[in-house]
Amino acid sequence: MVNLSVEICGLKFRNPILPAAGPTVRDGDALVKAADGGAGGLVAKTVSVSPAHVPRPNMVKVKDSILNAELWSDLPLEQWLRSEYAKAKKKGLPLIASVGYKADEIRAIAPKVKAAGVDALELSTQHLGRDLELVTEATKAAKEVVDIPVFVKLSPGAFDVAQFARAVEGAGADGIVATNALGPGLAIDIENTMPMLGSVSGYGWLSGPAIKPLAMRCVADICRAVKIPVIGVGGISNERDAIEFIMLGASAVQLSTAAIIRGYKIYGLIADGMVKFMRAKGYNSIADFKGIALRHLPEQPFRTTAKPPEIIASRCTGCGLCEQYCVYEAAKVVRRIARIDPVKCYGCGMCVSVCPTRAVRF
Repeated sequence: MVNLSVEICGLKFRNPILPAAGPTVRDGDALVKAADGGAGGLVAKTVSVSPAHVPRPNMVKVKDSILNAELWSDLPLEQWLRSEYAKAKKKGLPLIASVGYKADEIRAIAPKVKAAGVDALELSTQHLGRDLELVTEATKAAKEVVDIPVFVKLSPGAFDVAQFARAVEGAGADGIVATNALGPGLAIDIENTMPMLGSVSGYGWLSGPAIKPLAMRCVADICRAVKIPVIGVGGISNERDAIEFIMLGASAVQLSTAAIIRGYKIYGLIADGMVKFMRAKGYNSIADFKGIALRHLPEQPFRTTAKPPEIIASRCTGCGLCEQYCVYEAAKVVRRIARIDPVKCYGCGMCVSVCPTRAVRF
């Protein structure tokens, strides 16, 4: 029987699909919706010593991703302590409170947040830049004032994310969350020539599928560098995305952009999809496939000769995507079945990645 539950730092999650700190978990009511949508645990929006003055507009859809100028919570910390965390706790799921940012701020608010009944802290380093000292100081500050698990959320802008991971592990972090949004980036409206975001600079931070390959590389680097648990985040939209992160060593995953675009039901949909995958593959638990892809990274065979992919005729629907995407004109659909010309094929792999039925493989 498939069991999706995971235990991380003593916290038991019913499944490994969690919300990421952001607008979909902006208050207690939103956290309840995430729980009802099937999330395995809860992560609340980042709070700090003072409410944020959030620019408007602050989100713009960029293809299947989002550029945002979101900040931390604009609700007073006292409101979170008084009522918002309590609403979420009624759902009976582990509740992680995201807090920021510098060490002195962490020392001031972490004990209050812990006293409100949360089960763990997540330290946001989004506004600490690439300063390793600030990140480690914040980590140490949290560990000094609370006795619950402390996760540190790292940003992809770090020059060497593995170095940052080792540093926070050494500073006492119980776990790592990777990664945050990437940026800054810019979007403009060609009708009025203005930036589409209301931040002072017009700049924002990119999240969603566009950053997934970068986030996966960060997770792989971190999982090979530290022994503490890692929660993967960045561009997760479906069960395959979640499984990829777990195969790279993540103990669980978080998502925000997909919940903004598809709604709170996304958590349960991904969890259900994972169950189907695990049944098909014979996996009984997350532990059965956690980290199994890491063994290929240092020793993957390197070749420069073309190897044409194989077509599994029983799966091919003749949709023509392989032909459409093949810049070498090697793929053709003949009598509703794809064919690969071995002479023209460059072995680039694009057809393998675009086939919707996975009828093309190496």
